[in-house]
Amino acid sequence: MKELWKLFLGIMQEEMVPAMGCTEPIALAFASARAREILGGYPQRIVAKCSGNMIKNVRCVTIPASGGKTGIETACALGAFAGDASRNMEVLGAVTEENREKAAAFVDAGLCTVEYLESDIPLHFVIEEMLGEDTVSVEIRYDHTNIFRTEKNGMILYQGTDERFGNESADRSALSVENIKEFADQVDLNLVKPLIEREIRFNMDIAYEGMSGDYGLGIGRIIRETYPESVITRMRAYAAAASEARMDGCEMPVVINSGSGNQGIASSVPVIVYARENAIPQEKLYRALVFSSLMTIYQKEFIGKLSAFCGAVSASCAAGAAITYICGGTVQQIKNTIDNTLADIPGIICDGAKTSCAAKIASALDAAMLAHSLAMKGKAYDAYTGILKEDAEETISCVGYIGREGMRQTDREIIHVMLEEKKEWKN
Repeated sequence: MKELWKLFLGIMQEEMVPAMGCTEPIALAFASARAREILGGYPQRIVAKCSGNMIKNVRCVTIPASGGKTGIETACALGAFAGDASRNMEVLGAVTEENREKAAAFVDAGLCTVEYLESDIPLHFVIEEMLGEDTVSVEIRYDHTNIFRTEKNGMILYQGTDERFGNESADRSALSVENIKEFADQVDLNLVKPLIEREIRFNMDIAYEGMSGDYGLGIGRIIRETYPESVITRMRAYAAAASEARMDGCEMPVVINSGSGNQGIASSVPVIVYARENAIPQEKLYRALVFSSLMTIYQKEFIGKLSAFCGAVSASCAAGAAITYICGGTVQQIKNTIDNTLADIPGIICDGAKTSCAAKIASALDAAMLAHSLAMKGKAYDAYTGILKEDAEETISCVGYIGREGMRQTDREIIHVMLEEKKEWKN
């Protein structure tokens, strides 16, 4: 068991890291900042070659520290002129007004261009920067900060070998509902306390900011005004508000999960709100957050970092299962919560990062809490109802296959529709 604890703790340390803003533009900024370091000066020109999923996830989201701007060009220019690659996913944490203006002028002058990168890897891009006679390229694959190759003037400076798993070093093969529950039940909380306390602090801070600030449509406040006052209403409101603030350029960091801030929010904020509203002891909350975090990671292992499958479903499913865990549910009731959720909302598509992700989180949490309530009353959909299988873990695997493989063409069509400037629909 100690070896399993070490593995699971390693997984949490790899996945639960702070990030500022939407992770895809931040990844571009990180690579651009790294390229500038290798180049040895500010670039005179940048070319960003991006996979369809990267384009999809940067196109509509506001980039923090940009002055309200969107777009791949802005992310790359900010990284080059103001980024600190040593800060990883908080690369834009120290942007000055002077450097922001330099980046904006660079973009306005058309010195950063974007090219479509044909790739079977959803999270894949190459940043090329030029200064005088020098050209540097930084290639990232699979994971937001997984540098696969760096080159300068055609000479390879670094070449990765384990491209499938990116920066992941902890073995994920032991993840299962039973093992995750056992770990959450028994782990020495002193080992996970720093991770969990940071998650609570960061993700709830941005939730409060989203509820009080002027972001997007103000969905958190609208949910509370529209729906009957209840713990579920507050769970949905605060999680949605946190997402909306993040998608609309709030510069506060969040603790991400599986490479996604929205998944980090959806898997944590509802659990925290539920525990606080029901006076759940702190130890139980910590263990529930361990459970929810690992359950999200477990599901996403089958899907991948980016796909046409909305990650809010996986994270909200994990949050609902964590509520069943808090309430003393059995392993079977936890599995029933998962099955009930995935019987309901497996078809929500990912059409890129944007403020409406907040609404998807609210909808997914509603389904997850219905699934939890059914499970606690001993109700569950039968195996082979739709895509459900004999066991929740087999269902998770099948949903992952659908999201990763079955929805590849869906993903292409989503990207095609999003990038088309004008479309005349004909019968």
